[in-house]
Amino acid sequence: MAEIKSTLEKVLERAASMGRASQEEIQAEEKVREGMRMAADYLQESEIDFAAAQEATSSSALIRKGIVQVFLRNIALPRDDNQLRAERAMQGLLDLNKGSSDLMTICKEMKAILTHYQQHKKEIRRQVEDAFRQQMEHALAQQTGQKGLGMKVDPVLHPKFQEEWSKIKADLNAQYNGALDQHKKQVAERLAVVL
Repeated sequence: MAEIKSTLEKVLERAASMGRASQEEIQAEEKVREGMRMAADYLQESEIDFAAAQEATSSSALIRKGIVQVFLRNIALPRDDNQLRAERAMQGLLDLNKGSSDLMTICKEMKAILTHYQQHKKEIRRQVEDAFRQQMEHALAQQTGQKGLGMKVDPVLHPKFQEEWSKIKADLNAQYNGALDQHKKQVAERLAVVL
């Protein structure tokens, strides 16, 4: 029985030690956060000399990891028509890597994905609006028995439109996010950063 108790004690001690981070782990995490702060400053239009910042410390790989994580996180489908933040993040990746040609190609492809997404989203929304408008006008004509009452119907205000548009937009976002994620993984691999 004493053997079982000592084994249990060992397991509990090991579990307790797993919860505590070593000093090295804490310092490493702080270096990653330092890189994240640098990237955030860059995205806020500050000029950052990434090379000098990395040369100033022996933990440049950790700082680089934090920078890349923030930049990749900010390359996302825009909620509105503004993709400036994503473009700034891509430029930051290029600045960090001194304009690497293969990275430049990937960033151009990501920018094309973002641009195509915006165009595709507008086109699909217009099609859905037109289809709903026709359905609503047809239903109104059937109810009143008259055609062309001269009333303008706004399908955007109809709850069914919002429901349908949400579904279509979610599918569209999933499709484009998948393509964007593939490119972001390529960037992470090229930069040898584990995300």
